[in-house]
Amino acid sequence: MPYSRTTLSKFIIEDQRRSGATQPDLSSLLNDIQTACKLISLAVSRGVLDKSAAGGSGGSRLDGIADAIMRETCEWGGQLRGMASRRQYEPYKIPPPYPRGRCLLVFDPLEGADNIDVNVPVGTLFSVLRCPDGVAEPATADFLQPGTEQVAAGYAIYGPVAMIVLTLGAGVHGFTLDRDIGAYTLTHPDMQIPAATHECAINSANQRLWPAPVRRYVEECIEGSAGPRGEDFSLRWIACSVSEVHRILLRGGLLIDPPGESDGLRLLHVANPMAMLVDQAGGAASTGHEPILGIQPKAMDQMIPVILGSRDEVERLIAYHVEHERGEEPAFTTPLFNVRSLFTRAG
Repeated sequence: MPYSRTTLSKFIIEDQRRSGATQPDLSSLLNDIQTACKLISLAVSRGVLDKSAAGGSGGSRLDGIADAIMRETCEWGGQLRGMASRRQYEPYKIPPPYPRGRCLLVFDPLEGADNIDVNVPVGTLFSVLRCPDGVAEPATADFLQPGTEQVAAGYAIYGPVAMIVLTLGAGVHGFTLDRDIGAYTLTHPDMQIPAATHECAINSANQRLWPAPVRRYVEECIEGSAGPRGEDFSLRWIACSVSEVHRILLRGGLLIDPPGESDGLRLLHVANPMAMLVDQAGGAASTGHEPILGIQPKAMDQMIPVILGSRDEVERLIAYHVEHERGEEPAFTTPLFNVRSLFTRAG
């Protein structure tokens, strides 16, 4: 019955009781984040019907609206000492009238915003850190913490239904927005990524830029049951990391964003929260050379290559990188990446 469901607010309280580590500031901040995500979900669902988002690219305008919603919803509660949005070059300072807390919030307000114009799911990513002791006004350097320092991480996805997927450092749980009662309710407890998979998400348009280990892995997937893997794979690309990770958490898979035109994904705003979620759900996240969660950030806008998802496949691709660096990989003779492309030429 509806009144017996576990809401996100109730889950946060019960989780802290179980752990014995009561953190009122974190609980309050996560409640503000879920409020912001409800408002963003509403804005996304209205799309160009909302006059403030009409004209030009609906995605870019809604990205700005989502950024303002997140900042204005989370700045006043007294849990934060600073925020860092993917849209801003510098950390956002909490306005003087509001009290300061111990938390830092890093977020991407509307990841995959370009997809809005074609009605494809988009999402909001967030990561919670602790402000270093003795820092009254956080600067960029105070946000440059490795992913292992995250207190909580998650995303909201705005699709056929709106969801928040969250980790507090002990498992991953999914909450679906019940619009009848206006609350996110627990629908996907203890999400676990299957260790093996037959799905891979990668942008094939950038194949000319892929490093050799990635070309080798994708070619084996394309060869399917006739190749060395002996199994058929499905390749896909949504161009929204939140959507890709959501699919991986639900049914397994691999997301590869190798070095290329975009040089991967934002470390602080995208890769770190995704890596924490995937790690807590039994998967793995790597650049191909090192675990993502262990990387010491060097800049707010730092980009890194990303390989994350089902553990067996991530470890296979890491092994391919090691073999390549040692010069041990097999001769690469397939014509797929040599004299022809993924697409046939019209006669």
